[in-house]
Amino acid sequence: MDAHMDVFSRMESNVRSYCRHFPALFASAQGPWLTAVDGRRYLDLLSAAGSLNYGHNDPPIMDRVLNYLGAGGMVQSLDLHTAAKAEFLETFGEKILAPRRLSYKVQFTGPTGTNAVEAALKLARKVTRRPGIAAFTGGFHGMSLGALAATCNPAARAGAGVPLGHVTFLPYQGYLGPTVDSLDYIEGVLSREGSGFPRPAAVLIELVQGEGGLSAVTADWIRRLARFCKEQEILLIVDDIQAGCGRTGQFFSFEQLGIVPDIVLLSKSLSGFGAPFSIVLMDPKLDVWQPGEHNGTFRGNNLAFVGATAAIATYWSDATFSRGIQGRADLVRERLWKIANGLPPGAAQVKGRGLLVGLEFKEPSLAESISRLLFDRGVIIETCGSHQQVLKLLPPLNIGTQDLQFALDAIADAVSEVAGPRLALAS
Repeated sequence: MDAHMDVFSRMESNVRSYCRHFPALFASAQGPWLTAVDGRRYLDLLSAAGSLNYGHNDPPIMDRVLNYLGAGGMVQSLDLHTAAKAEFLETFGEKILAPRRLSYKVQFTGPTGTNAVEAALKLARKVTRRPGIAAFTGGFHGMSLGALAATCNPAARAGAGVPLGHVTFLPYQGYLGPTVDSLDYIEGVLSREGSGFPRPAAVLIELVQGEGGLSAVTADWIRRLARFCKEQEILLIVDDIQAGCGRTGQFFSFEQLGIVPDIVLLSKSLSGFGAPFSIVLMDPKLDVWQPGEHNGTFRGNNLAFVGATAAIATYWSDATFSRGIQGRADLVRERLWKIANGLPPGAAQVKGRGLLVGLEFKEPSLAESISRLLFDRGVIIETCGSHQQVLKLLPPLNIGTQDLQFALDAIADAVSEVAGPRLALAS
């Protein structure tokens, strides 16, 4: 182990997490590959928890960022008008919103996804004058107190140290089993007097649950929920922080499902190269903020504006990139089903949508064991779900076919070596 590694245990808080699962000292990165100081290379299927959808140091994005810095471009600007922000807004409007016939206003919040969640919840409460929020089983929305109140993870919630209130949890699609339509329950408790569930300001939902095990809603289910929310004057907020920016195939995760949310939250891969950046997209009639009523020092990250503009101009000017994502997603899904079908019936199933996809194991410990073996073999892949039972793939959306095949071959071998013997013993 490198001599520098002890500095982390000596000086960094115990709260550190990912480095415990992937204990290498990384020095550089390019595309889907990380290189450690000892020269060993790792194929990255973590992509910084989905904040590097275009891989590490993508040249078309980094060229723009470095040129901007080299020319003395303004970096931090609070919410002052800057040329970088203007170019981002114009590009986002022209390339993303207009082709999808969306007319959202854009609010720049603090730098992280949880900042966007906090702003959206505050706005929903201000608009409706109702304090409650409805969230979903399995949901993850952030670690600051308002977002944490809408997050299900018990360990995360335990760290709050105070009661987390004003959120009602509803059953996500499929949570009550394959024979129960959870929307029957939701519509009943939210529309009938005397149910004990006051009408919330908003419903907050991930259309694919990135940390909650890759459960995903169907088009029929979410359309019915959207209609119900409209009838009840409940705002529909889609948390697209991990599932957005192309992760499910289209730029927004809701495009394939035929809904238009009242509010959409973006962060993670929005900057294109990992710089912190988050926004709230809102129906214009919801923009009732007074100047400065919600703010944050780092809502003017001009490097992120430049990166985001470059990413959108490079990859989202037409449908070519989206088709490429779908082709890769089809390849991954087909191979994962082949892996699952090679195990005893019911031992594993494919979860997720697009390139937010994974293998869920009936025996939860298998996913962690497979992840550890893959790291030893040079592949970084995380787990998710209530019991970390899902092996979760987050490859760069522009990963080459050869690299993707290498990853899938490694996963197949690891699953065979780890799951095969254990499941054989169990039977």
